[in-house]
Amino acid sequence: MADPEVTPKPLLVRSAGQDDLPDLLAFEQGIITAERPYDHTLKPDPISYYDIAELIASDEAEVAVIEADGQIIASGFARKKLSRAYVRDTHHAYLGFMYVRPDYRGQGLNKRLMTHFFDWARANGLPEVRLTVYSGNTPAISAYEKAGFSQHLVEMRLNLDD
Repeated sequence: MADPEVTPKPLLVRSAGQDDLPDLLAFEQGIITAERPYDHTLKPDPISYYDIAELIASDEAEVAVIEADGQIIASGFARKKLSRAYVRDTHHAYLGFMYVRPDYRGQGLNKRLMTHFFDWARANGLPEVRLTVYSGNTPAISAYEKAGFSQHLVEMRLNLDD
């Protein structure tokens, strides 16, 4: 029989609250650090991608975290986003802020978050889910493809000052 003091508690996927902001802001900086090598156009630190507090408060977004033993180990959000005028559905769910602490990677946590967000999208009448990822970020692309995503558009850029 396992010792109850060393048996890990099950993982908990839950909606984030304002009390989670310190951890979530640290996760955001982890995302920025990881993505910096893929985008030389980012401003120098400090920068922020998201208004996480506003997303938590919004009725048109779901910020979720995964907890293990009372510690937040992963995060992400889904938000209702207006689709382009020529697309069949007027709105879709957009995923962002997907982060897993390095010591918990490779355990399917992003997939668990995405399942949570897929359920949220369905409950909010959003039949499509989209996200963006840097083309050179092959680990992230692979993880999203394993979750059922496929590449759709390629965004290209040319900086005339380079």
